[in-house]
Amino acid sequence: MAHESTAGPTRFGYELLRDHVLPGILGKHEDDILYWAGKEIARKFPVFSVNEIPDFFKEAGWGELSLANSGKEEADYELSGRNTSPATKDSYHLESGFIAEQFQIANGCLTECYGARDEKTGQIVLQVRWDETYTIDK
Repeated sequence: MAHESTAGPTRFGYELLRDHVLPGILGKHEDDILYWAGKEIARKFPVFSVNEIPDFFKEAGWGELSLANSGKEEADYELSGRNTSPATKDSYHLESGFIAEQFQIANGCLTECYGARDEKTGQIVLQVRWDETYTIDK
């Protein structure tokens, strides 16, 4: 195998960790732990406003995130351009946890986010929902 020097981390290195190492370590609790890990990343790397979340996704290499629609206590994002390998699980728990925590910090109320692939369109949708009646102490 030829050795080539790279200027930084490669997509292959990211895939090794995300698709092979983490599932082996986390086992059946992988989805829950990744969700809480996403929330922890959000606490360590807060954005100034939720409008900056797509920029964070791009910088982190998580894909292109765009706001599809929003309402009083909800927002739906579409995720595209996510690099995957054949081993990549269709899981968006890390990303969902990150978004949920960023909104919770910004809105000061209980927030959750769920990610899934739309069966009709094949588009990855991350649905954020919050409850303004349940405030979180900062």
